[in-house]
Amino acid sequence: MEAQRSSNARNYQRELDRILERLTAPPRLLLHSCCAPCSSYVLEYLRQYFEITVFYYNPNISMETEYRKRVAEQKRLIAAYNEMVGSGYPIAVVEGDYEPEVFYAAAKGKEQCPEGGERCLACYELRLRKTAELAVQTGQDYFATTLTISPLKNAAKLNAIGEHLAEEYRIPWLPSDFKKKNGYKRSIELSAEYGLYRQNYCGCVYSQTQSADNA
Repeated sequence: MEAQRSSNARNYQRELDRILERLTAPPRLLLHSCCAPCSSYVLEYLRQYFEITVFYYNPNISMETEYRKRVAEQKRLIAAYNEMVGSGYPIAVVEGDYEPEVFYAAAKGKEQCPEGGERCLACYELRLRKTAELAVQTGQDYFATTLTISPLKNAAKLNAIGEHLAEEYRIPWLPSDFKKKNGYKRSIELSAEYGLYRQNYCGCVYSQTQSADNA
């Protein structure tokens, strides 16, 4: 039964490849980014095909000082990429509001869920919903997230949330599993190359606590 489920699993990287093969002009993509390290490979890869606006919206991050540190690294990476001539289309960035109270409202009653459980799914939905809303408001052709690059994130669940929101907001979702094609490995290399700050937990106080407990 497990083998059958595996054989029937969707290959999101292959679906993305098919979309990229059909492109004749660069569409506009609103890319939700969780952090600079995770975005490093995704931007290097997709900027050849899309006019990208990075949307940094992560109200889950605990402590405003940590949030500011991460968003500064995101902007520094984008500035460095935009200085590279001939490597792709220019990248824009929009910083969303830092509103941790919105995250805590979404996480209420799910505080004790394990990492990757219902609390995380609510957090993904919160951030991707805001991305879909902004994508519609700004006339984007697609929306997507860097979150699928993480080996700790379930690409199928993230894509399911994105597809649901795509139907609700009537804007195409760009399927992805960015950890494929050695994407995660490349993000590690790029993080070292650009000296990016790499955090050891996703962002929220719950993941920080669980990370400390597992250390």
